[in-house]
Amino acid sequence: MAVDKRHAYFASELKTRAEADGDKYIEGYFAVFNQETNLWCDEYERIAPGAFATSLANNDIRCLFNHDTGFVLGRMASDTLELREDAHGLWGRVKINPDDSQAMNIYARVQRGDISGCSFGFFPLNEEWADRPDGGTLWTVKEADTHEVSICTFPAYPQTEIQARQADFKQHKERTLKQRKAELKLKLEAMKCSEK
Repeated sequence: MAVDKRHAYFASELKTRAEADGDKYIEGYFAVFNQETNLWCDEYERIAPGAFATSLANNDIRCLFNHDTGFVLGRMASDTLELREDAHGLWGRVKINPDDSQAMNIYARVQRGDISGCSFGFFPLNEEWADRPDGGTLWTVKEADTHEVSICTFPAYPQTEIQARQADFKQHKERTLKQRKAELKLKLEAMKCSEK
């Protein structure tokens, strides 16, 4: 079964930094570990510590603006994007190109506080779910095959992505229900055999 690319959004405390040599940076957390994000109704998601370890070691991750692949702010392979996991989450710093007017505009908007959102695009390679006491579901992403992080204007899930996630979760719940029914049927048949 093909897994669709997902995005996870976070309100962040992005900061700008200008060094004495004139280099400018935007830095902050693109993801926070163990923070439950309400996707809709009683459905929640969180990112587990270590979810990015494989991607950081193997992927040439880019920093985009609003997930636009035509708007690259930095890249790990060119040493204009630094990413690392720590106890809090996925921290990153992108070096702003002074010759790129769009990048300088984003820097100014982050500096002024007009833009404060972050996101990352990923394919979930390993995730678990658990029932919550309130009747909802908590999805825990254990491994996220990550190829991009983004500075975002709106740090919230757009309705189109929520609808796509709802369809994914509905299919997963249907498969889980079928599996539980099959297991229950096997247990009942085993009980009948042991009674004979």
